[in-house]
Amino acid sequence: MLDVERLSRTFGGVYANRDVSLTVADGELRGVIGPNGAGKSTLFTMISGHLHAQSGRITLDGQHIDRLPPHRRAQLGVAIVFQGARLFPGMSVLANVAVGATSRTRAGAVSAALRLPRHRREEREIFADAHEALARVGLSEWADRDAEQLPLGQQRRLQLARALTASPKLLLLDEPASGLRANERRELSHLIRELHRDGMTIMLIEHDVSMVTSLADRITVLDLGEVIADGTPDEIRRDPRVIAAYLGKDAAA
Repeated sequence: MLDVERLSRTFGGVYANRDVSLTVADGELRGVIGPNGAGKSTLFTMISGHLHAQSGRITLDGQHIDRLPPHRRAQLGVAIVFQGARLFPGMSVLANVAVGATSRTRAGAVSAALRLPRHRREEREIFADAHEALARVGLSEWADRDAEQLPLGQQRRLQLARALTASPKLLLLDEPASGLRANERRELSHLIRELHRDGMTIMLIEHDVSMVTSLADRITVLDLGEVIADGTPDEIRRDPRVIAAYLGKDAAA
């Protein structure tokens, strides 16, 4: 599904990512972990196209996408849920979710402005998909409320629902459990596990290592912008380089 080859990006001469390479199989749930400042979010923003790599290559389903803008990558099936809650103020929960499907529209601006039949048909399909996505994440009862009224846990679910309306091939989740209570984390883990079981390819950044190891097929570990380990959850737990990165070299000795 995804092949990342030697991606690099610097800020002020400091590497955020340096020669990062990984391969994610179709239907895989790949965890990405590492200490603060390891370059995890930078990697995701380069895959989604919101930040361009200075070198390296990204291939999705055999197609090079590293020079494509974010909206073209979204059309090809890349969806990202950012760490911070990104809502459209003054819009309902349903309308916020429906925005995620805009990458799939084909009617065009003229058709939309004139309310032509093709646009109206697409609009009905988009809102039907938005209702389905809200049901999938357990927010159907909130559909008509102002999105800004949602508690943090539900805001994260809204963002996930919005990503699902784009029918993604690859779903990037950047710390979706950040700031959530223990019961909200459990509910979110259950939802991610269900999406994975349905065959969705997912990449997950999360500081909660126990959450990642319980969900992921494989885990990639970054430290100081570089890949220091890649393997199954059991392999990662025992890797001395990972232990050193999180706990210090003395702990790994």
